[in-house]
Amino acid sequence: MTKKLVKEKLDKNNYKLTPQRAAVLEVMMDNPGRHLSAEEVLIKARGKFPGIGIATIYRTLEKLADMDVLYKTMFESGKYRYELSVDDKHQHHHIICLKCGSITEVEEDLLHELEGALEDRGFDVVDHELKFYGYCPTCRKKK
Repeated sequence: MTKKLVKEKLDKNNYKLTPQRAAVLEVMMDNPGRHLSAEEVLIKARGKFPGIGIATIYRTLEKLADMDVLYKTMFESGKYRYELSVDDKHQHHHIICLKCGSITEVEEDLLHELEGALEDRGFDVVDHELKFYGYCPTCRKKK
């Protein structure tokens, strides 16, 4: 997501970008495609704004997700991870390594036909999420 698009979304929502919020947003923009937990964002944000607290991190991440600046996805036992929203497409799939925990995005989306079939049956599909679990190439070599 470009800085211009982020600014438009912030302006549209009358969201004031305080120095703490800017630090969180910078962390996310510096890590495109990465799926960061709030704790990981906190560590990185403290490098930019040392006094920032975890409550500010959580509030900022939630608000940015509500404004579609970030994607919010639950991966492991109740823990959310956040990543920068690349565009307005809703298809978002991942493969999670069961050994090292790495998360890789799956670009291919073969669920369009299923969505179409569901919509033909009267459903209004607004989003979907698919997660695969397996072993990444590095971990497979170690097995």
